[in-house]
Amino acid sequence: MASGTERFKTAAVKAAKTARKWAQTATREADRLLKEAQKRANSEQRQQRIKAALRRTGKVLRAAGRAAIVAGVAAGIAAVRAERRGRKGGRKTRR
Repeated sequence: MASGTERFKTAAVKAAKTARKWAQTATREADRLLKEAQKRANSEQRQQRIKAALRRTGKVLRAAGRAAIVAGVAAGIAAVRAERRGRKGGRKTRR
């Protein structure tokens, strides 16, 4: 029969092995969770960059739309003025 010291050592070794296995399992789980969190962070950053780019594009399109409206109004005014003056020809030709 094993002595008390040997039984204690055996139990301690067994507990240490079990603890090591659980530590390895916990490490793998922590790595998996870390990778998933990094993926989510990357996708959130990507979404934020896409949204910012869309906001900038929207601003540019709005500015272009306003410029087109202003150009249309200016062209309309120029056409009315030209009609009132009774312009005969277009541009003068050089000889």
